[in-house]
Amino acid sequence: MSDIKTPGFKASDRIAAIAQAFEAASDAEKKKQIKQVNGVFQFQIKNGEGTEENWTIDLKKEGCVYKGPAKGKADVTIILSDDTFADLADGKLDGQKAFMTGKLKTKGNMMLATKLGPVLAASKPKAKL
Repeated sequence: MSDIKTPGFKASDRIAAIAQAFEAASDAEKKKQIKQVNGVFQFQIKNGEGTEENWTIDLKKEGCVYKGPAKGKADVTIILSDDTFADLADGKLDGQKAFMTGKLKTKGNMMLATKLGPVLAASKPKAKL
């Protein structure tokens, strides 16, 4: 999990929590999540110092989370600040509102991004897929 975390990014802790939830999930739970979502999400997150980092959530083939750009083509790339990602993951901010106010930008299949709510919820303590 330490290879996912990046100092100076609040998002890295939440993404690591999502990765832990995926790892703890049974194969049946992963298959169900992959069937429901069927997409690869790449996050481009910029922290307060202006440093950018990428993480990918693959819910198309493997049901895994890793640091770095998508291996292959992401179905949707989500571009946002570290604080915005943290607020989305904590449920303090709605994704649609973030998009409408310009706090979140997408490239690719924007409608796929609407399936992220339950995935981000996995970053909350004691959450399951």
